[in-house]
Amino acid sequence: MPSLDTNILVRWLVEDDHKQTASVQKLFESARAGELMLFVPSTVALELEWVMRSRYEFEKATVLAAFNALLETQEIEFQDEAALEHALDQYRAGAAEFADCLHAGISRAADRAPLLTFDNKAARSENVEMLEA
Repeated sequence: MPSLDTNILVRWLVEDDHKQTASVQKLFESARAGELMLFVPSTVALELEWVMRSRYEFEKATVLAAFNALLETQEIEFQDEAALEHALDQYRAGAAEFADCLHAGISRAADRAPLLTFDNKAARSENVEMLEA
């Protein structure tokens, strides 16, 4: 099962390079034909959100919609999908940054919650607590 880098997912979602987008489309078509599954590491999910928000200036709703589309794609398997889904729920509902939500989601999935932080915004999320200085 090959893993996907952030730029592969960006090409698929944004379609801003015709040649690379065509290559990604062929890859996904092969996967749909049952030839392979595509794996997305948690670090790629983290970087993908950052690229969509900072490079492409997507609004939060657009980022969430992109992740929902990826999660619904049967040919893609996310590392620790339950943690990612929890992170997206927290990101959707609160003011914390996606990275903090994913850190908390992974900590929760590993049965290592709460995530301790000095970040006031992050500390308002589920499974995150402020460490007093």
